[in-house]
Amino acid sequence: MSRVDRLDLHVFVLIDAFGWEIAQRLGFLSDALPHRAPLRTVLGYSSGAIPTMLTGKSPAEHGHWNLFYYDPEGSPFRWLRRLHFLPDSVLGHRVVRKAVKEVGRRALGLGPLFDCAVSPRVLPWLNWVEKRNIYQPHGIRGVASIFDRLAVAGVPHRAYSYHDGTDAEILSRARHDIEAGRATLFFVYLSEIDAFLHHHVEDDAPLKEKFSIYETGLRELLGTALRRDPRAGLTLFSDHGMTPVRRHYDLARDIETLGLRMPDDYLAVYDSTMARFWFFSERARALVVEQLASLTCGRVLTDEEQAALGIRFGDRRYGDLVFLLEPGWLVSSSNFNAPGWQPTGMHGYHPDDPSSDAIFLSNQAPPRPMRTIADAYACMAHAAGLLPDIAEAPRR
Repeated sequence: MSRVDRLDLHVFVLIDAFGWEIAQRLGFLSDALPHRAPLRTVLGYSSGAIPTMLTGKSPAEHGHWNLFYYDPEGSPFRWLRRLHFLPDSVLGHRVVRKAVKEVGRRALGLGPLFDCAVSPRVLPWLNWVEKRNIYQPHGIRGVASIFDRLAVAGVPHRAYSYHDGTDAEILSRARHDIEAGRATLFFVYLSEIDAFLHHHVEDDAPLKEKFSIYETGLRELLGTALRRDPRAGLTLFSDHGMTPVRRHYDLARDIETLGLRMPDDYLAVYDSTMARFWFFSERARALVVEQLASLTCGRVLTDEEQAALGIRFGDRRYGDLVFLLEPGWLVSSSNFNAPGWQPTGMHGYHPDDPSSDAIFLSNQAPPRPMRTIADAYACMAHAAGLLPDIAEAPRR
């Protein structure tokens, strides 16, 4: 009997944005999944957190953090520099942005998540990190993910994500494949809760109704797994939580009053909870730093803090300077959010924020103490028989 033949069936489910506070408040599957722990997330968004879960490494090690990074030589949008003579009213028009989005997705191979979130005038200096499907082998450049290791070891497995359908469709497919006995390890990524929680993070009635649907689906998944293998495991993870939004601040407006020009003097990417800057003159740096220092809604992260958080990159590809909002604040003029979008919940704050904690919920005791989302990797690797000595599991 081979090592693979001796493996017990295990189903891992990643539920985007399902935080520890909400899981505990709802008592989500507390009877079926008694082994429970909060997991410290990484600073940033799913684009950095999920690769950390799939590799066991920090963003600085696996290379994925925010979606856009500075790369003027390798930018797939260098050709847009020829259109610099067009006024912002034309170059930034929604029709032009939609065209750029479609070109990025269909012609440039940037994947289904690509969106023209920043001005096309700025795009020629930026690249897009998630060009590949990270839920397949070779999805994360330069670092082996759990899917690389499963493939090399020949462990029969299945992975499902938004590439494969809706959450309901994914759960149905996974149940069918478990019944058919087609693998010993299943990875199921359910992404739709994130959008729901952005608008209902504190609404108890909608929360209970929504999560009762997921409870039913996951109980059916567990039941199917146990019928095939009485020793089957079901483990739920999330990448981060969701923090209630209390206040808004128009950070871009403040920076625009300084009289600097993009991309001549600086570049800025404004996300929901942070802004990242690259400077091309000391004058621009001084003016922006002085302006940010006057604000009480957030602060500039020092190099030491970035290193401790695992987001310090030697080449500064993700920013010469990172300004992070305090939990509960929202950048009202974010590049990534449509005008007028007013979410009641947001993520991407400092990992010390209790509402940012992710989850570990399982019907089986974990092979190691579960403390951070990076521990998800070792948990999956152990279930697949890939770690003969759990002490050798990679740590952040």
